[in-house]
Amino acid sequence: MATPFADDGSVDEAALRELVGWLEARGVDFLVPCGSNSEAELMTADERARVVEVVADEASVPVLAGTGHPGFEETRRATADAAAAGADAALVVTPFYYEHDQATLAAYYRELADEVDLPVYLYSVPAYTDVRLTPETVAGLADHPNVAGMKDSTGDLAAFGRTRRLTADADFDLLVGTAGVLAHALDAGADGGVLALANVAPEACAEVVRRHRDGDREGALAANADVLELNEAVTGRYGVPGLKAAMRARGAPAGRVRRPHRPADEDAVAELRALLDGL
Repeated sequence: MATPFADDGSVDEAALRELVGWLEARGVDFLVPCGSNSEAELMTADERARVVEVVADEASVPVLAGTGHPGFEETRRATADAAAAGADAALVVTPFYYEHDQATLAAYYRELADEVDLPVYLYSVPAYTDVRLTPETVAGLADHPNVAGMKDSTGDLAAFGRTRRLTADADFDLLVGTAGVLAHALDAGADGGVLALANVAPEACAEVVRRHRDGDREGALAANADVLELNEAVTGRYGVPGLKAAMRARGAPAGRVRRPHRPADEDAVAELRALLDGL
């Protein structure tokens, strides 16, 4: 989920509640506050906890709250806060800033899963962190009773497929984090997706999943192809400012971006409107 900010930079709680309803009405199965596109790294710890609390209070679908930080203690505290706020599970990005080997990453997640009450979902997003969980590391963690799944935002379908094969016997949700490969990831055994694009076009993302679940693989691929250009614009070229501009063009309560982000310029907004009109 995007996080709506008011003109003064504060979290706009009324708009956040409205956004929950806007997304649920358009077919999402669960919500992810405080993820990458939520501008979570630009919020304080107290703000993140409050955002999770508001979303959990308003939502009628499960809430997977982003709680990851570079440090273990920060992450443990944020996960406890999310549990107290009513989240159903925690999405924990790989620790970043310092370089860690796979054994250290595995120990970090095992120790966290041992100590927190919420089910833990791994989150690998090397585009932001320069840290990648290997399929073998994921498979080793999938056996932990409190490690419930993973969001894989690598875009690497070969590694995704290997992760699915290695975790096939575990009770482990494998979610793709890249809308551009959603249908292909479902082919490879994905259970669903956590997608920035679903803030803008939740109906289109849900349609890809619905067609695939109905056995219409070609229809799912075609529906996925329809959103590729828009997805590239809101995740690649224009980032969070473009994402929020596209949301506003659809009438969604996106709010402002938070500094140091700057609003999308007029040319970007015009391009995004044209892409939405085409879709």
